[in-house]
Amino acid sequence: MKNKEHTRQVRDTVVKKFKARFGYKKISQALNIPRSTVQAIILKWKEYQTTANLPRPGRPSKLSAHTRRRLIRDAAKRPMITLDELQRSTAEVGDSVHRTTISQQGQQDIHKKCCLKFATSHLGDTPNMWKKVLWSDETKIELFGNNVKRYVWRKSNTAHHPEHPIPTVKHGGGSIMVWACFSSAGTGKMVKIDGKMDGAKYRTILEENLMESAKDLRLGWRFVFQQDNDPKHKAKSTMEWFKNKHIQVLEWPSQSPDLNPIENLWKELKTAVH
Repeated sequence: MKNKEHTRQVRDTVVKKFKARFGYKKISQALNIPRSTVQAIILKWKEYQTTANLPRPGRPSKLSAHTRRRLIRDAAKRPMITLDELQRSTAEVGDSVHRTTISQQGQQDIHKKCCLKFATSHLGDTPNMWKKVLWSDETKIELFGNNVKRYVWRKSNTAHHPEHPIPTVKHGGGSIMVWACFSSAGTGKMVKIDGKMDGAKYRTILEENLMESAKDLRLGWRFVFQQDNDPKHKAKSTMEWFKNKHIQVLEWPSQSPDLNPIENLWKELKTAVH
């Protein structure tokens, strides 16, 4: 049976009383709700700093909330615990799950905490600070591909008129990899990547395009450069290049492409290409 979901007002009241140093038991009695519910609301507030309903994308988790807490607790107590031992631990509480599920859950929890830490660490940043950030990324662009939905506005029974069929390329139109950057002031350089991208090629792209982009966008010499945590981006020789150029690199949480606003530009670009 689905648990009753309390209103935002009730959840806010729970947090307010908790901040006023009320214990779980007193809050439970005052609001006439179970102590376990009070605890769950407080734990969620501590982790996400909100009492709002969080988005629930995708299919339901294979792990129950109880099993998930058990895994986190076991891993915290014994950092060297194996996946087999964690799998047996879940079986003890009635959940038999695959090792892969356990491993993925652990990674997801780590990434969530890293993203939250990143967000909270920048709460005090001013808009002017973000105007100094030069965002970057690489992406693959399908040339005239068929992987994007396209629509034709037409009258009934005119599907085969010459102007209505959507043009296609047999076996696809190929693809290219590009690197680009932008800031709040506009777009910087975009570079086509020939062949396989490695650390040396990445540094060449930076050498030939990064400072020029910052200059064109009038960011000054004290701009902040953003890149993800791809190994070639974080390689020792690449980080030394940044150091020698006196370029500040923004600390970036792993597995967090949605945080990078350049994703919006990629979407516009790919839509225009197709």
